[in-house]
Amino acid sequence: MRKMRGTKRVAAIAAVLALVVAGIATAYWTQGGSGTGSANTGTTTAIVVHQTSPVAGLYPGGPAVTLSGNFDNSNAGPVLVSAVTAVVDPAFTAQADLTKPACTPADFVIAGAAPVGVQIPSGNAVGAWTGLTIQMQNSASNQDNCKNVTVTIDYTAS
Repeated sequence: MRKMRGTKRVAAIAAVLALVVAGIATAYWTQGGSGTGSANTGTTTAIVVHQTSPVAGLYPGGPAVTLSGNFDNSNAGPVLVSAVTAVVDPAFTAQADLTKPACTPADFVIAGAAPVGVQIPSGNAVGAWTGLTIQMQNSASNQDNCKNVTVTIDYTAS
């Protein structure tokens, strides 16, 4: 019987030691912390607005001609274009005959709206816009200096 008690005692001591070792092995500290980092954004380059619709044969009081086109987007990703607007180049003037009034942007009207409202993908000749028109005004003055001229139209995408 004595032998049995010794075995029980050894088993009890072994169990206590196992619990102590297990407690030590799983004990640890926890601690939160903080730090900083950074991330940089890129930028975009301006897209180029192209007119693809041919416009010819304008005359005083004639019908409005629709303007339409596409874009060149050299950015790495798509760019949102809300709308395209246009004006006759403010520096445009033509006056072959000095005895008659010069042909100026006031002889033309660009009207309408060209809402786009989409993301234009990267690439050349991508996307589309339409909705603007150009028309030659019928003014009360002589417009002979507007004959056979090429009017420059300035486009802006926003």
